Amino acid sequence: MLKENDFIEMDYVARIKGNGIFDLTKEDIAKENKIYNNDFRYKPVIVCIGKGDILRGLDNKLIGKDIGKHKIELTPEEGFGKKDGKLIKLVPTKEFTKQNIKPIPGMQMNLDGFMGKIISVTGGRTLVDFNNPLSGKELEYEVEIKRKVTDKKEQLQGFLGILFNDSKVELNNDEAIIEVKELNENMKKELEKEIMERIKIKKVTFKINNEK
Repeated sequence: MLKENDFIEMDYVARIKGNGIFDLTKEDIAKENKIYNNDFRYKPVIVCIGKGDILRGLDNKLIGKDIGKHKIELTPEEGFGKKDGKLIKLVPTKEFTKQNIKPIPGMQMNLDGFMGKIISVTGGRTLVDFNNPLSGKELEYEVEIKRKVTDKKEQLQGFLGILFNDSKVELNNDEAIIEVKELNENMKKELEKEIMERIKIKKVTFKINNEK
């Protein structure tokens, strides 16, 4: 039975209830459903339960599960939250035309750093929904918990895989040397603390590789 702070390797397929797939780790299912992406690396993920590495509602429901396959359903509150009416806003259409954007219903767009979906365009006003596209949706996850991960290097590689596209790890006598391409000082300190707490190692050193 799994408990908080356990590391696991898992595959999953995530669906909007009664609708299509929005996330998955399995290449064969991506191809079957004609949503295969050449730029995506389909493979199981390694996560630490209870640490928010995955959607919080799913994270909580993994506690107490056993190794094997599970179907997990999430309410909107457990998933991406209820749709917030305050995030559906009327925006002057001229705000789009200033950016050479012609607003069309259904269009996904970025306005001042916020992603939104255009609902309607009427005269000089455009109605935009800035809610997460998955807010208000009931979700279904097909999860296969493949194994517990107890090797510290594997745990560390799994954690870093969530944060970085490319990193290298050496682990010797509970001391980790991690090579990444870019990392600011504040983030470095936070990661050092998090890694030592999660993986129970004594020292973390980051090396920045600026080579292109």
